[in-house]
Amino acid sequence: MTHDGIRDTKFPLAHGSGDMPAAGFGTSFTGKDPSVTRQAVKDALEVGFRHIDCAERYRNEEKVGVGIREFLQAGKVRREEIFVTTKLWNNNHRPERVRTALEASCRRLQLDYVDCYLVHTPFAFQSGDDQDPRDEQGRVIYDSGITLIETWRALECLIDEGRCKSIGLSDITLGALQQIVAEARIKPAVVQVESHPYLPEWELLEYCKHHGIILLAFAALGHGLEPKVLEDPVIMGIAERLDKTPSQVALAWSIQRGVAFLTTSATRSHIQENFDLSTLPEWAMGEMNDGITIRKRLNPVVETGVPGFFR
Repeated sequence: MTHDGIRDTKFPLAHGSGDMPAAGFGTSFTGKDPSVTRQAVKDALEVGFRHIDCAERYRNEEKVGVGIREFLQAGKVRREEIFVTTKLWNNNHRPERVRTALEASCRRLQLDYVDCYLVHTPFAFQSGDDQDPRDEQGRVIYDSGITLIETWRALECLIDEGRCKSIGLSDITLGALQQIVAEARIKPAVVQVESHPYLPEWELLEYCKHHGIILLAFAALGHGLEPKVLEDPVIMGIAERLDKTPSQVALAWSIQRGVAFLTTSATRSHIQENFDLSTLPEWAMGEMNDGITIRKRLNPVVETGVPGFFR
């Protein structure tokens, strides 16, 4: 499979230090054997991915850390060449819990720092060790005593202390993001949201570009849910004409419109496929932007803070 330099694209962190590789590898291997995470992370790094996305909520940071450590021990790259993101979960939003949560993530990952620390969702759950606090009726117990900007201030302090190189938000709406940008001392460097050809988030992307924020897409291939992005006739037609796979078309489209992406797979051949990207011609970008009319959000997490699926 032919490829060019697009897969090595990096986006500068306007509100942090360094660059984020546009091609990212996600680690939400829910329900799989823990060893799957370790091997998939190693495979992704060996294939060429240099951006690893994880979260305390995935409960597998230890295995991610082992995979990164084993790859680093081979001596082919330095720690500084791997961009690692992790996320603050909803039960740790109170400012006094933020530093402790990041320190725990770093210990599990066997890292001295992370390159980016995200607020996983803008929803604060009841503070404590239960990641999914529920009442007797099974309803989520939220924490109404804490605001997102208060949590954000605690993340800003982590930057001051050198525990992370950049901070950002995830699963957030444009309106909520605008409020944080208006009040923040250190602006968000990254915003991670669901985005794919069926949910291009053009307005959010325009806002992020204007404010020097990297938009990072999860579920960049639709997560295999209905309606299936990779079975869209426009994408399939472009793939056939260019001798690419639908995944390669969708991921190249993401980078070329200025959006970093995350993909997740436990299969090395799929990991390789998702990294072997080449630039789409102008006509293909036009067809992607103008020919796909379905608009569908697949993960309702932005409405409740509860993941519709792990990512």
